[in-house]
Amino acid sequence: MPIPSQARKTGKIILLFDNLFIVLGFYIVFPLVSTHFVSQIGWSALFVGFTLGFRQFVQQGFGLIGGAIADRFGAKPMIIIGMFLRAIGFIAMALATTPWILVLSCLLSALGGLLFDPPRMGLAIKFTRPHERGRFISLLMIEDNAGAVIGALIGGFLIDYDFQLVCWFGALVFMLCGIFNIIYLPAYHIALGKNPIIKGLKDVLKDKIFTSYVLSLTGYYILWVQVMLMLPLTVTKLSGSPSYVKWMYGIQAIISLTLLYPIARWSEKRFRLDQRLKCGLWLMTISFMFIAFISELDLLFIFISIFYLGAIIAEPARETLSTLLANPKAKGSYMGFSRLGLAIGGFIGYSGAGWLHDIAINLNLPTLPWFALTLIGFFTIIHLNLLFKQPVLVEKTRLSQQPNKIDKISL
Repeated sequence: MPIPSQARKTGKIILLFDNLFIVLGFYIVFPLVSTHFVSQIGWSALFVGFTLGFRQFVQQGFGLIGGAIADRFGAKPMIIIGMFLRAIGFIAMALATTPWILVLSCLLSALGGLLFDPPRMGLAIKFTRPHERGRFISLLMIEDNAGAVIGALIGGFLIDYDFQLVCWFGALVFMLCGIFNIIYLPAYHIALGKNPIIKGLKDVLKDKIFTSYVLSLTGYYILWVQVMLMLPLTVTKLSGSPSYVKWMYGIQAIISLTLLYPIARWSEKRFRLDQRLKCGLWLMTISFMFIAFISELDLLFIFISIFYLGAIIAEPARETLSTLLANPKAKGSYMGFSRLGLAIGGFIGYSGAGWLHDIAINLNLPTLPWFALTLIGFFTIIHLNLLFKQPVLVEKTRLSQQPNKIDKISL
């Protein structure tokens, strides 16, 4: 049954508020995990990177299951339970004095995200028409970046007092987010009917085009997750203080708030989605190649700016491609599986970069992690170029620039 225009508008407003809570709570805590446990506590970057990668893999790798459950039981209960689980995970992180408690806290946080993330994207598809979806995703990304810098600023302020305070504050935000969803989130089902969980899983796995696209993003995410590991560690090393990490997210917010939406609007009618994705990834890769040789904080922030510019070009295109290729009969399942590239790429990016970071220190080769990341970026660009030469994908991305045709095909 079609959703009335007013209900769509209300739903999008609720999603925007909901998204702000989630991003704010996440960025209060997670950007400081590597700097606290590696730079302040002295644990190995390999272990902390593995733990962060473990969280990423559990949340995104099993997102298909979370999405299928949401298809069956509805988005609202899964989102609410997920919020409270993440709050409990942050509380556990505040008490993490031994490695196994940190692993447990990341597991709880991952399970929370596994439950609330796929149904939220399913609702974004439900509340938006195909031709406006890319712009709404761009708005979510602008909000993501604004929330990220506000969260990082709060975390950077609180860590001067105590890392436990950082975690407790992040937990409070997610508790409030859960209460907000209890009160305001409509109890919509995101799939067309209550399909059995197994059917949703099978539908995705049979879709070779969608699965190929998702897995091809592994390299992209290996680069992206360095905003939580290598970039904060490098900023802390060159500045001498973890509190400078918040300025990195300040750069991200400024670039996103001023350029993301105008670039998305300008490029959506001039370039295919895959072209925008590859262009953004190219800038991200080039920035890492130069960061390998930087020893001054000012220059580091310049190339971090180039990295973020690439990200704001690539991200709306990447997410829009995921929604464009998804089957509306199993939105939650598709959006859950769409996170598998992030699961694999996140795990490799965190644990692999952490391992290379430790090796680089032992061998006095500080450029080693950055060279490896640069090669991964170039190989990913080549692979995406080959993938999007397939006639079916070429046609779909061309149709994404023609709103009326998309409406007829998708609805």
